[in-house]
Amino acid sequence: MATFTRGFGRGRDDRDDARIPPGQTLVGDWPVLSAGATPDVAPADWTFSIRTESGQRTWTWDEVRALGVEDVTVDIHCVTHWTKLDMAWRGVPLDRLFAEVDTALGYCMVHSTGGYTTNVPLDDLLHGKAWIAFEADGAPLTPEHGGPARLLVPHLYFWKSAKWVSGIVMQADDQPGFWEDAGYHMHGDPWKEERYW
Repeated sequence: MATFTRGFGRGRDDRDDARIPPGQTLVGDWPVLSAGATPDVAPADWTFSIRTESGQRTWTWDEVRALGVEDVTVDIHCVTHWTKLDMAWRGVPLDRLFAEVDTALGYCMVHSTGGYTTNVPLDDLLHGKAWIAFEADGAPLTPEHGGPARLLVPHLYFWKSAKWVSGIVMQADDQPGFWEDAGYHMHGDPWKEERYW
């Protein structure tokens, strides 16, 4: 009778197997992956807006933070096959921003400084599922990791957690963003391995 092992060098801890989606490898660092130049935006110059069918609401850095910053610890999963567990973040829940706007539209196009976009259904941003994050692992976000602010949507592959986030445009239909237009999945659930179309 043959004996089979789980494999070698995967960087996994058996205690965490239930938290690592299929096809992912556990990492201890936080790899930097970007397409294009890294913007350098000072917090004093940063704004965030939500445009709906009835107009646009814009917040400054201080106004967003005044809505209430939360500490959250979540696992993140990159489409390039790495997973980082128990990552500490500070940010403002999207629920608090959307409480200040009215919309009947169900889809979001997230915009970033520099022109990057990604699509996310509104349901994936509400009910404690997403934040505008300012800090990670106890320090302000660096520009390389999306600072001064990035979207944090930990239940989806990390390309949905747009770096240098600057706003959301509400849409009636689910239209592809930058990577989705290039063949990445429209939704991006790591547990279903929704990597590509």
